[in-house]
Amino acid sequence: MPVDAATRRLVRQRAGNRCEHCQSHQDTLPLITFHIEHVIAKQHGGTDEESNLCLACHWCNFHKGTNLATRVHGVLVPLFHPRMQNWDEHFVLSGNRIVGLTAVGRGTAKLFNMNDDDRCKLRSSELPRQS
Repeated sequence: MPVDAATRRLVRQRAGNRCEHCQSHQDTLPLITFHIEHVIAKQHGGTDEESNLCLACHWCNFHKGTNLATRVHGVLVPLFHPRMQNWDEHFVLSGNRIVGLTAVGRGTAKLFNMNDDDRCKLRSSELPRQS
């Protein structure tokens, strides 16, 4: 069963219309609707409950896929979980680049390709991120 309209609105509103991974704002990509994404994919036991849903831009959602973890210096680390972790504890915006502050942040930023040229250019055109 698909996620209902009320839950979709709640997820968008809770995220402030920003990708909960890279913090891109929906307004910078008006022709591509951000996805309501399962933090833990259904194939791994995730549910459609709002506590397992987040707003994701198409880039982050594509790169994440069904992954739950990645390797950082040969060590398996979990990906950033926007429902259970604070973005500012794992990432910082430095100019137009996202820098991982922790292994979780570094692994997520790398796997999601958060600093490719197109995304950095787009990010440099955005207003400063509101906390």
